[in-house]
Amino acid sequence: MVPLEPAQALASLLRDLGTDPRQIPQHPDEAAALLRSALAPTRTLLVLDDAASAAQVRPLLPAGPGCAVVVTSRTPLAALDGAARFPLDRLSREESVALLAAVCGQGRVTADSDAATRLVGLCGQLPLALRIVAARLAARRALTTEALADLLTAEAGRLDHLEYDDLSVRRSLAVAHEALLASDRDADRDAALALRRTGALDLPEYEAPVIARLMDTDERRAAAALDRLAEVALLEEIAYGRYAPHDLVRDFARELAGREPEPERTQAVERALCWYAAAARETVLALLPPGRERENRLPPAVAEATPFASIEEAFAWGDRELPNAVALVERYARTCRPALLIVRALFPYLHRRGRLREFQTLNELALDAARSRGDLEAEAHALSDLAALHFMCGRIEQSLALNDEAIALWRRLGRTSRTQRGLGNRGMLLERLGRTEEAVAVLRESLELAEQQQDLYGIAIIFGHLGNLYEHTDARLAIEYHTRSLEAGDGIDDFRLIRETAHCNLGYAHLRLGEPALALPHFEESLRVLAQGDNDWHSQSQSRLGLIRTLHALGRPAEARRECESLLHRAGSRGDNYTSGLTRHLYGQLLTGEEAAAQWRAALRDLDGTDTPVRDELERLLATAAAAPRQSSVTSRRRSTPPPPS
Repeated sequence: MVPLEPAQALASLLRDLGTDPRQIPQHPDEAAALLRSALAPTRTLLVLDDAASAAQVRPLLPAGPGCAVVVTSRTPLAALDGAARFPLDRLSREESVALLAAVCGQGRVTADSDAATRLVGLCGQLPLALRIVAARLAARRALTTEALADLLTAEAGRLDHLEYDDLSVRRSLAVAHEALLASDRDADRDAALALRRTGALDLPEYEAPVIARLMDTDERRAAAALDRLAEVALLEEIAYGRYAPHDLVRDFARELAGREPEPERTQAVERALCWYAAAARETVLALLPPGRERENRLPPAVAEATPFASIEEAFAWGDRELPNAVALVERYARTCRPALLIVRALFPYLHRRGRLREFQTLNELALDAARSRGDLEAEAHALSDLAALHFMCGRIEQSLALNDEAIALWRRLGRTSRTQRGLGNRGMLLERLGRTEEAVAVLRESLELAEQQQDLYGIAIIFGHLGNLYEHTDARLAIEYHTRSLEAGDGIDDFRLIRETAHCNLGYAHLRLGEPALALPHFEESLRVLAQGDNDWHSQSQSRLGLIRTLHALGRPAEARRECESLLHRAGSRGDNYTSGLTRHLYGQLLTGEEAAAQWRAALRDLDGTDTPVRDELERLLATAAAAPRQSSVTSRRRSTPPPPS
């Protein structure tokens, strides 16, 4: 129903109170005064349902002490003085199920409680939607809760199934949208446009910058539109300045977007994608210092976005927007190039945060899209990044194969710097696979290219790789190379990653020599440097694994166990099974009996699918778990330098 004007409501109320229609004043102020006079001596409860605004309500408020008013509204009506407000949230799950049972019968609900619970979730625990599905179940005995839940699971046509008789979720939402559209206030009409455009882009969450691009307006006006949508309950403000639509509102917004002309809708989406690519590009500028690494990673500018004032701001933006980025790439990678630029730019954030699931999803989508589009550069980026992912997950053979494909493309594209990085990674991977002679040759070639380009970062990384390589045969020589890596990094503007990596490698080299007391300060310095900067997850995990081994070797098991528990928690929160498995391998060596065996069994599960030699050692440990004493190999394992950001 279209909301009544105050004059219409006044006339209706006065007629209901027995006023002769011919005596009802035409002017709203006079009619309001007459209503107050009529109600003043009475004890009356007045209910004003679905009020549009405070201005609509004020003329209807009685003045008598015996009267009270209950107002329901989609908006907060915060401008009404003296009102007690009771914000209504969604029904609880139990209340929702009870509403279903009250309308369609308890037997229908208890016959399939799982389906009833699913149905409640699909209705978002919203009373109107629940009332409709309950009515449909009551009207059709053959319609089961499971069948109706299946109908609502498919997004297409979901709102069609949420109509019955004169009840309709779509019409209820349309009333709110049409009221905004017909308003004489700019903020209301902007809100209507913003709702339609959210349906075009269809993201999990929204903030003003992306809405501004969808609306082709400024961020101040976009923020006002979002606020207005939240006021009329078409969006939920989940955090300050950040909004999300309910699934049913999302369906309605898609329908609205589908009515817009295709060119307008396409242009709006492209503006939003370009802004996301520009914002992701700003994370590269914030997270990577000036130099060759930044040049390699930085995508071309396709729009403008506000620079991040700090590393922390860049990480916070990535944390908020990553679900949106995944949704955009899933939907647009094959059709819009900016989607591929988003993936390329997010590598430093994903790598340092250790967001491995999203890392894999985004780059697999990017690789598929790049190949379908014939975009060799995007394909090479995706291959390089997937190689880095498989390395971090302990799948060295897969990493090597992908890295080799990337090197071939970088050579074909004439990108010497990227080729040099790929060769460095190849040498490191060959070393991990025990192919020492091949590794030496490849690393020498990579070092030569880095020196030709006067690339101090690349030189420092290769010295680290060579140090790891020589650690197998001459740990003292390895220490020399790690020291040279540290010295080479000293000439870089911001060489925190080199400093952290070099100290971590020095720690492992001293462990190889049986010098845990000398290893300890290097691991501590590595973690101190990480804490000062971006706290790169892969580097952090490797340094913490080294610290655990060192504490064990120094006879400080309680501290080592605390570090194990902390690292397991951190790895678990990132879905990093590889690090969890390596940690459990060490944790078991700090325990005895069944506790140790339980950790080793869990480690084997975590390391399933990897080609780490730790799996063989775990099987040997489990096979001899009942025998004692065991020789600990806690100081014999070492890390490899992580591949540089590709």
